[in-house]
Amino acid sequence: MNPGWRSIAKDCSEWHTPDGDLYYPIAVSMNTNDPGEIAMLIADLREEHRDLDQAIARLVEDPSVDQLRLTRLKKRKLKLKDWIAYLESKLIPDLDA
Repeated sequence: MNPGWRSIAKDCSEWHTPDGDLYYPIAVSMNTNDPGEIAMLIADLREEHRDLDQAIARLVEDPSVDQLRLTRLKKRKLKLKDWIAYLESKLIPDLDA
């Protein structure tokens, strides 16, 4: 499902709005309450997070890497972590006080 690390590094410009902000994927902005669907989204985001981690590790070793691209990848990885935490919090049932 997720592209390889080279594709991720190459296509990171698609993760930004015209303003330069990172966008939230449709899957994360959905208002779903189905635990099974949320768990699948979390698994997909974790896979993308792992792919980004590998891409960043390889790009850091390259002395001629575009630092702006590397910074954007790192920001994307942090956003994924936030999205995963958000979705995991949706899996925790609300308790009446």
